[in-house]
Amino acid sequence: MTTFNRRVPVPSDLDIAQEATVKPIKEIAAQLGLADEDLIPFGHYKAKVHLDTLKKLEGRPKGKYVDVTAITPTPLGEGKTTTTIGLTQGLGRLGKNAIACIRQPSQGPTFGIKGGAAGGGYSQVIPMEDFNLHLTGDIHAITAAHNLVAAAIDARWYHENRMTDAALEKAGLTRLDIDPHNLAWNRV
Repeated sequence: MTTFNRRVPVPSDLDIAQEATVKPIKEIAAQLGLADEDLIPFGHYKAKVHLDTLKKLEGRPKGKYVDVTAITPTPLGEGKTTTTIGLTQGLGRLGKNAIACIRQPSQGPTFGIKGGAAGGGYSQVIPMEDFNLHLTGDIHAITAAHNLVAAAIDARWYHENRMTDAALEKAGLTRLDIDPHNLAWNRV
């Protein structure tokens, strides 16, 4: 278990993050009984776990699952991430084998007035810039796929409005009759 010295008054989130020593993800995985081959590493401090690892762990007792899905943040911004990390830290402090699995936050909070969505105080994800801006890269892939579909819909609607049925058939296409008034697919 990693310990830290609490100070009064509590330093800023940035000061706490910069003073922290980040533990390599392979070391954390080993403490949980996971081997290097169970991980899909993203650098030294973050990773995904192969789905096949579930089969390897079938004989182990089932753990408990706490799902933090929604919360109204306090005026200072303590919300899902702070709650999730704080709960995980508390369980670890009680001697439980606890780990948090979180997704990359949306970009809204990162560029908004309250700052990023990496938690705060002694319950934050570090390095916060990795968490807020990239994490493991899935959000970028989802965004690209979403925008590709939006562009395909726009292009198809544009061309269908300018081509006759005969021209579409000659091009090997079938009219989809996309109604832009009943379809909302915004780019992100």
